[in-house]
Amino acid sequence: MKALRLTGWKTDPELVEVPKPTPGPGQVVVKIGGAGACHSDLHLMHDFDAGMMPWQMPFTLGHENAGWVDSVGDGVVTVAEGDAVAVYGPWGCGKCGRCQQGAENYCENPAAAPVVSGGGGLGLDGGMAEYLLVPAERLLVPLPDGLDPVTAAPLTDAGLTPYHAIRRSWPKTTPTSTVVVIGVGGLGHMALQLVKATTAAMVIAVDNRKEALELATRFGADHAVVSDATAAEAIKDLTGGRGADVLLDFVGAEATIELSRAAARPLGDATIVGIAGGSVPLSFFSQPYEVSIQTTYWGTRPELVELLQLAARGMLHVESTTYSLDDAPRAYRDLQDGKVRGRAVIVP
Repeated sequence: MKALRLTGWKTDPELVEVPKPTPGPGQVVVKIGGAGACHSDLHLMHDFDAGMMPWQMPFTLGHENAGWVDSVGDGVVTVAEGDAVAVYGPWGCGKCGRCQQGAENYCENPAAAPVVSGGGGLGLDGGMAEYLLVPAERLLVPLPDGLDPVTAAPLTDAGLTPYHAIRRSWPKTTPTSTVVVIGVGGLGHMALQLVKATTAAMVIAVDNRKEALELATRFGADHAVVSDATAAEAIKDLTGGRGADVLLDFVGAEATIELSRAAARPLGDATIVGIAGGSVPLSFFSQPYEVSIQTTYWGTRPELVELLQLAARGMLHVESTTYSLDDAPRAYRDLQDGKVRGRAVIVP
């Protein structure tokens, strides 16, 4: 079968032929219907040196996956051939307290996981292929009726990651609150919709691209603010001088982290989701009182179940551009050049 594989650090992936996987006991092979191309894959290709991650080359890319069960190994009872499924991306040990709660993104015994601090497409073979071997049936979530794999695939990360970040701040998203979404890209455009679908807060979108702000307005942003030196003041003006209760930074650069701190309301949440590598000094007076600055990683399996239900009910639209598996290298080039609207999805 064809697979897009990363064969070395700081190299471009290669489309090669590999054997179709066969499931062992407890394992499942999924016929891929859609695999999302994530910006973090570009960091794997271009920014990481050997030894920075505990993974061995080569492996197939693609950590946002959905499709149909092709075959199952001995002992698998919860899924059967032909079932439409989404693949939960972070693969933990399955036994620690966090994993038992469905939070394998925060596995406390990663050394016992199928791969340390990763999953399919992150250290092990992922879904940019015709078939994907999933090491345990618990990592599969049934797709609700009416939700196809091409739509579901990017939800497993580009939807789940913002949903987790938003959900943890739900107590601060009342009808009198303001949520700021910084960066209206593959994750940010879903975050906007998720805030609107699950809260009654006012939403302000921030981006430096005209087309991104137009997209934000189309997806329900109450206000659109250009990301420049005046953005923090503009947010203050739109909130009557109070600042925003929740700020979600899907960029993670120094400038956007600083924007979150400057525009936050006392007692607010500033959550850094993007991994652009920014950092800012922290001190007692560097942000308003009791502003929490935190990071998140992915989301939980129960949250993925909830998210897929939202999408199946038409409360979340995935803006995507599809590519064939043969065109997967071009998808990453387009992503690198900023040409992808929404999320790039590979359809084998």
